[in-house]
Amino acid sequence: MHVPIKVDYAVRALVDISMNSPTGGFVRAADTAERTSIPKAYLAQVLHSLRKAGFVTSTRGPNGGHALALEASSIKLSQIMALLDTSDSLVQCLGDSQSCCQLPSCAQRYVWQNVEQAVYGVLDAVSIADLSRQTLSIRPDAAATYSARKVATG
Repeated sequence: MHVPIKVDYAVRALVDISMNSPTGGFVRAADTAERTSIPKAYLAQVLHSLRKAGFVTSTRGPNGGHALALEASSIKLSQIMALLDTSDSLVQCLGDSQSCCQLPSCAQRYVWQNVEQAVYGVLDAVSIADLSRQTLSIRPDAAATYSARKVATG
């Protein structure tokens, strides 16, 4: 299975916004791009897609930026994958049963269906909040910044 770079960037951006957004505040795209190593032009496209789908809100101006439109715990990786992954199934016959002349007697198809279901099951079980917590547990510098921000904002 291939995870498109657009999905990877979207998840990175959402985690960054989740961790760096003061309550009700906005995170500048330039700051997110710098922290996540996402090219600014590509991040703009990703944030536009996320805004259109209702995952983030944005505002312009000196105090503008992006904020999560939903609770981080309610944004599942499966939703981001479904939004931004335009590729076909793992194997062509899962998406189009007419494309395979072996289908009536093919045992492989069920294996690939199970693999695909397992992957989406994992993606559906992980939220942006989960990844934010995990990031805080493995990156002490992020934890210090995040904790300081939480203390400052109450």
